[in-house]
Amino acid sequence: MTGTTARRTVVSIAVSAALACSTACTGPGGSDDSGGTTGPSGPTGSTAPSASAAPSSRPPALTGASADALRAVERATGRAGSARVESTTVMGRELSLEAAGALGWDDGLTGTLTITYTGGTTAETMRRLGTTAMEARYLSDAYYARMGDEFAERVGGRHWIKYVYEDLEDLGGGAGAGFADQMRNTTPNQAVKLLLSAGDVRRVGAETTRGRRTTHWSGTVGGATEQTVDIWVDDRNLLVKKVERGRTKTGELTQTAYYSDYGVPVSAARPPTEDTADFKELLASQGS
Repeated sequence: MTGTTARRTVVSIAVSAALACSTACTGPGGSDDSGGTTGPSGPTGSTAPSASAAPSSRPPALTGASADALRAVERATGRAGSARVESTTVMGRELSLEAAGALGWDDGLTGTLTITYTGGTTAETMRRLGTTAMEARYLSDAYYARMGDEFAERVGGRHWIKYVYEDLEDLGGGAGAGFADQMRNTTPNQAVKLLLSAGDVRRVGAETTRGRRTTHWSGTVGGATEQTVDIWVDDRNLLVKKVERGRTKTGELTQTAYYSDYGVPVSAARPPTEDTADFKELLASQGS
């Protein structure tokens, strides 16, 4: 393998890992304080409405009893500070994955997830390169993805890739715009914020979710294409389940997440520097 091909392979692995780690957290679309939505930060992008869209293109803020109920959910889930998370994500024909671990959001996003590739073209590429699962550690300034031994052989024996959030803003020709804010603000209550911006939010009714009595809410976030958001809330106003659906260039994007053990202790140690490769430096090595 030539040096150029090897470098391109390394960068390809690194970009795939960035896509997997960000998708495991952000799902079809993040949220900003203005109530707008942003697409996933992976290279495929998303047709979900942008947070910079003109105010006239957004539905009016939800009011009344439904708004009061959802704001109570937003507050309770935000105050909880942490939870165990299990999620499955499908990005059209490109990628499907499962993630499990614990995340905290008291002071930015922190925690650890184990991410397993289960299908799609990205997963096939990663499998050929010896990686079927990886550990992702989320810290306040960056996140880290642990790759396999084959990757480490290509980057001087280093197993971890470090992604400083701001360094990913220009990923994929600008597809990563807003990435830092999305990752730092990724919490269960962001799905509630999306619902509060929906024009057709409704209380579906009482349902049993993983053995717990819950209330199901649903809504559609409009824009160039529609994104649906469904949440299931327990009697403590905490999310038990979330489903988001949107579109990407490669097909439908769906994420289903379950939350439990709110308030669980969360930690994420920064990997050893000598075992870490910086994503920005990997891109620079290819002249990107």
